Amino acid sequence: MNFIAIIILLTIIIDFIVNWAADILNLRYLRDDVPEVFQDVYDAERYQKSQEYLKVNTRFGWITATFDLIVMLIFWFGKGFPLLDQWVRSWDHGPVISGLMYMGILLLFKAVLSLPFSIYDTFVIEERFGFNKTTWQTYVTDLIKGLVLSILLGGALLGGILAFLEYTGPNAWLYCWGTVIVFTLVMQFIAPTWIMPLFNKFEPLEDGELKTAIISYADAVDFPLKNVFVMDGSKRSGKSNAFFTGFGKNKRIALFDTLIAQHTVSELVAVLAHEIGHYKKKHILKSLIIGIVHTGVMFFLLSLFISYQGLFDAFYMDQQSVYAGLIFFGMLYSPIEFFIGIFLQMRSRKNEYEADCFAVETTKDSESMTNALKKLSAHNLSNLVPHPFYVFMNYSHPPVLERIKAIRN
Repeated sequence: MNFIAIIILLTIIIDFIVNWAADILNLRYLRDDVPEVFQDVYDAERYQKSQEYLKVNTRFGWITATFDLIVMLIFWFGKGFPLLDQWVRSWDHGPVISGLMYMGILLLFKAVLSLPFSIYDTFVIEERFGFNKTTWQTYVTDLIKGLVLSILLGGALLGGILAFLEYTGPNAWLYCWGTVIVFTLVMQFIAPTWIMPLFNKFEPLEDGELKTAIISYADAVDFPLKNVFVMDGSKRSGKSNAFFTGFGKNKRIALFDTLIAQHTVSELVAVLAHEIGHYKKKHILKSLIIGIVHTGVMFFLLSLFISYQGLFDAFYMDQQSVYAGLIFFGMLYSPIEFFIGIFLQMRSRKNEYEADCFAVETTKDSESMTNALKKLSAHNLSNLVPHPFYVFMNYSHPPVLERIKAIRN
């Protein structure tokens, strides 16, 4: 085992241990009493149910993470990477097609192994706590649609990257970076109108009190809003949410039908104001720019390591290949990705506070925003008192109690 293999192995094990420790701290941090601010939406029985939901999901997460770790280590040290490489090379389809086949087989292998866990999570855990609304037909259809989209879109992007890395020399990382930028921007435009409707129905919000209130608010903050869509979230889950996506004429604000059923008009306007706040504060644009810069750095570093024999030796590979180097570099890059992920989550939590602030200042109705957050938490069985270290490691949103405190201050 060489130095690179030791770095990758230590990173994987440390990441596993740190996340396990965060989970344990989070479970031990649970409190028996409902926080005072939530006593109007949480009775003792529902609060206990939310804690049980956290415990069940945490334990299930331990099982899946342990299984994934064991399988990966067996495949790695059982010399699965070179064995698969020899098999793919025997078909003699050229470096790009061979690369797509190699990576496709690995992804398919991972998907098949994770399928039983996904089924158990959806049809046992989520069903037990009253969230699952997915039928077997919908579940299978989603799998097929996701697989087809992955092959068509993901395969095209990956094929382009492999071709550039294989044939364009030292500047390959620039071509790859540019390709990913174009792909990302195109997806921002086509996803809301072409891809998302493949999985859910998006119906324009009907005329009435809610639509009038939303349009009036959008006009007041100078946000060009032609329509708001209602998404049939209840088709798959009883959980509630809202989101903003897209750019230009294709930007879309969607409210889950479950959200509309649970909230008053003023609360829904507050939720929408929060989403508009992300747009007004340029959070989406800034996140896109950060993602583009991050991708450029990653491709540059990839160009330095993709032909380094020590990287291939770490995985028992005698023959170098662009496609295998891409996978191995991804594993080597994971420590950097770990710290970048923590930074991005810290930034995301800051953005959520700013969007809350925008919503409260522009609606001049802090109580509706507070009530919306409380109801969302109760309806989704959120953990009200997560451990600070767990928040630091995993939360893209601040804990709801902290958000309410910030709103009231």
